[in-house]
Amino acid sequence: MVTPHINAEDGAFAEAILLPGDPLRAKFIAETFFNNPKEVSNVRNILGYTGTYKDKRVSVMGTGMGIPSISIYAKELITEYNVKSLIRVGSSGSIADHLELGDIVVGVGASTDSVVNRSRFFNADFSATASWNLLHNFVHAAENLNKNVHVGNIFSGDLFYDPRKETFELMNKMGILAVEMEAAGLYGVAAEYGADALAVATVSDVISKNLQMSSEEREIGLKTMVEITLDSL
Repeated sequence: MVTPHINAEDGAFAEAILLPGDPLRAKFIAETFFNNPKEVSNVRNILGYTGTYKDKRVSVMGTGMGIPSISIYAKELITEYNVKSLIRVGSSGSIADHLELGDIVVGVGASTDSVVNRSRFFNADFSATASWNLLHNFVHAAENLNKNVHVGNIFSGDLFYDPRKETFELMNKMGILAVEMEAAGLYGVAAEYGADALAVATVSDVISKNLQMSSEEREIGLKTMVEITLDSL
């Protein structure tokens, strides 16, 4: 069913979808990894594609930035297009001291300063967590590819330019691995509407050292993360 935000036909999306924030990353993923990719949605230039990977039908679509944006697309994909498994593939800023540029973080849980999950959970704290089957399959796919990944709690922030610099110290103390802007929202939507969800992210910034990936490093890091994700499906 066409929605205000997705103009795909019924059945256009596979049951499993990858969700990068950048629509051009969705295009890159489809053209790099999919066999016979087909563009199925392009409202507001939020591009969506469906193709096959190792004979399995799979989709990819951009979500924009932030919890409100990914929440809209995730909800409509689940309720209007019958998508069952949603995996965010994004970038993050590291909090944990042991993480380096290019490391892959897997969000078993997602803390947040957003109120969206309180809004859907009678103003109580909701434990925004990944679906075990997607998490389990991702970790084992990484092991099969001899790739190291870091599993733990991440933080989904409402502010990209957060003036509260002391929060990074507190996050580190509390065991937060990395910061991004979407996972907690995705996990909440999936729980509300009965789908599976996982968020994985490549470390593109080491906050404490003010280090950032180059464009080439970002592309390599994205490819590794996406390959693990697709193999896990």
